[in-house]
Amino acid sequence: MPQYANHPGRRNHAPEIHLNLNVRGLGQSATLVINERSAALAAQGRHVYRFGLGQSPFPVPGPVEAELKANAHQKDYLPVEGLRNLREAVAEYHRRSQGVELSAEDVLIGPGSKELMFILQLVYYGDLVIPTPSWVSYAPQAHIIGRQIRWVQTRYENDWRLLPEELEKLCAEDPSRPRILILNYPNNPTGESYTADELRGLARVARKYRVVLLSDEIYSELHHRGQHVSVARFYPEGTIISSGLSKWCGAGGWRLGTFAFPRGLHWLLEAMAVVASETYTSTSSPIQYAAVRAFQGGLEIEQYLQQSRRVLQALGRYCWRRLDQAGLSTPRPVGGFYLFPDFSPQRERLVARGIHTAPALCNRLLQETGVALLPGSAFGRPEAELSARLAYVDFDGARVLTAASAEPAGKLSEEFLEHCCPNVVAGMERIVDWVQGA
Repeated sequence: MPQYANHPGRRNHAPEIHLNLNVRGLGQSATLVINERSAALAAQGRHVYRFGLGQSPFPVPGPVEAELKANAHQKDYLPVEGLRNLREAVAEYHRRSQGVELSAEDVLIGPGSKELMFILQLVYYGDLVIPTPSWVSYAPQAHIIGRQIRWVQTRYENDWRLLPEELEKLCAEDPSRPRILILNYPNNPTGESYTADELRGLARVARKYRVVLLSDEIYSELHHRGQHVSVARFYPEGTIISSGLSKWCGAGGWRLGTFAFPRGLHWLLEAMAVVASETYTSTSSPIQYAAVRAFQGGLEIEQYLQQSRRVLQALGRYCWRRLDQAGLSTPRPVGGFYLFPDFSPQRERLVARGIHTAPALCNRLLQETGVALLPGSAFGRPEAELSARLAYVDFDGARVLTAASAEPAGKLSEEFLEHCCPNVVAGMERIVDWVQGA
């Protein structure tokens, strides 16, 4: 490097800061920030209960991992839309699991469903409708692109679910306005889901106002009873189904997402493929080949899913029960690995300790107990609402699956959880003790 490169007189000639106004002021994704903060505390010798980042604790199923190894030599660029065999496998998966008629031509593969969601908002001209609480990245993506965001406030009394009348009220304000509604279930951050009747009601309103419905079903296979129902059954002509490998297949770092479109929305698929061709080009080849095996399913993968659901159901109910006993308002989870407790019933006790907002609540909890949660404000809730998201995933997934498979059929006991998921159990006790002022 030339000696004059760091000369003091040269520093004033560096380019000035000229950031895109849609990016200026945005921070890193809250889930990634809490993970890095937890790692930093752990590096200082603190014991941290990692309930912040929602990453699947389970290993990638054996047959899928073996397929990745077998295809490590695959090095060619694949079609922008994705490997044909994978697109066929995804379409067959949706037909098999939900009875939704799709073909390979209806499927688009991307490097994570998050990237596909971003491109969808980029190519579609219209508002983004988000029920809150919602996943942390929906709104920032819209902000980066410059799309109008319309929040729909849901309520604890309805288990944080969007009601048809709430969607009707929003759409009726401007009936012809183009909109994308994101419906995520089982939900991140609440762990809640929808019944078939509730989905029929939402589909009826979406059809009436010709809303594009993005159904984020990334946690569909982690419905605790294996009873997920896609809204595409009731609004097939207007629903895009979003899925991937990150949650049910334990492969978040593989970065593979899928969008399945109805024929009438192929204009969106085609526009997204154009943008993809000029940005990421195509998704990793070995991972696409391995993903074919994941979506094909089979006995071994189904057994893996059954045990995963069994563990998450037992843990979810245990954590919910402890929070309920501590006097917090928390809907019972039915899928995924999240809880969304509202500490407001303990507001008086918390205010006396100088805690007035959700971020302050999570900061104090982390500093004083080592428990990492995310504030509800990161999910679109008001800061004054003392809500938070808890991801009960701080356990060794491979060990727990092996232990669970050796247990008799039925519900896993609390003793099993104490033995196999000690960090989750201990972290919950820390929360309860802290709330009660012990």
